[in-house]
Amino acid sequence: VIHYKINLPIPDLTHMLTGTESILSNLICVFYVSFFILTSGVDEQTIIDVLTKRTYAQRREIAFAYERRAKKDMITALKGALSGSLEAVILGLMKSTSQYDASEIRGSIKGLGTDEETLIEILCSRSNEELVDIKKVYKELFKTDLQKDVKGDTSGNFAKLLLALVETKRAEPSAIVDYEKIDEDARALYDAGVKIKGTDVATWISIMSERSVPHLQKVFQRYKSYSPYDMQESIVKEVKGDLQKSFLVLAQCFENKQLFFAKRLNEAMKSKGAKEKIVTRIIVSRCEVDLKKIGCEYKTNFGQSLQKTGDYQKVLLSLCGPEE
Repeated sequence: VIHYKINLPIPDLTHMLTGTESILSNLICVFYVSFFILTSGVDEQTIIDVLTKRTYAQRREIAFAYERRAKKDMITALKGALSGSLEAVILGLMKSTSQYDASEIRGSIKGLGTDEETLIEILCSRSNEELVDIKKVYKELFKTDLQKDVKGDTSGNFAKLLLALVETKRAEPSAIVDYEKIDEDARALYDAGVKIKGTDVATWISIMSERSVPHLQKVFQRYKSYSPYDMQESIVKEVKGDLQKSFLVLAQCFENKQLFFAKRLNEAMKSKGAKEKIVTRIIVSRCEVDLKKIGCEYKTNFGQSLQKTGDYQKVLLSLCGPEE
């Protein structure tokens, strides 16, 4: 087998291109992808370069153009050319963010047992707008309601919290700061938890699933004037199991969502094997949302960039862009 090294420029199309410019750039990309997929020697770095420097919409354009030219489905070709973590990341990037999240949720519910960790991470970290899109896509892909599947696979207060989040009743941020409501909610959280024996979980669920994020950030600050513990410490003291994990993810995301994901990445990348799924999910689901900000939080808190050895880390580095 003869391997050719071809040095055509790969344009960085992180901005959306249209018209002739888009067509020409995509033709170059199609050439690169099809050449290296259809030969026995796959240049994985080229596939990474081509597909990670595009938006989802541009990757779909490339896939359509590839299918017209090669008379073959590009997803099938990628599956045949790649393997392991790199395959999982690249195939994930060929889905929209909401398609990917919906598929991950479905897998966590319909697999062998329930993958509560995935379910919690996605449902407790997504915005109202993202959850609305996920519900819509979930219905389109799997012909059933997300609420129905969540209800059928979880129970107790854990189920009540997830269902409250899926109902997407969270208020939108307001330019008007309601200090009276902030104090009222902070006191209610304290009265429903640390102040009493046991926990009024329904009150916690109502406040944390219905108030806007900026409002809750101020509520958590005010909460410290009533409780000897901050909100996260109170959660650890008051509830256990999956309910505790869910409330903690919510609280961490309210305070700094990018730091939450940076910590998740750090924990996962220090592990072997099983945790690669977490790395893949964060790479794919946040790449067009806030991955660069997550990378900045990672470097600030852990003293190093996200660059590691291995192919899926190459994808992560490419998606995050060059170090500043």
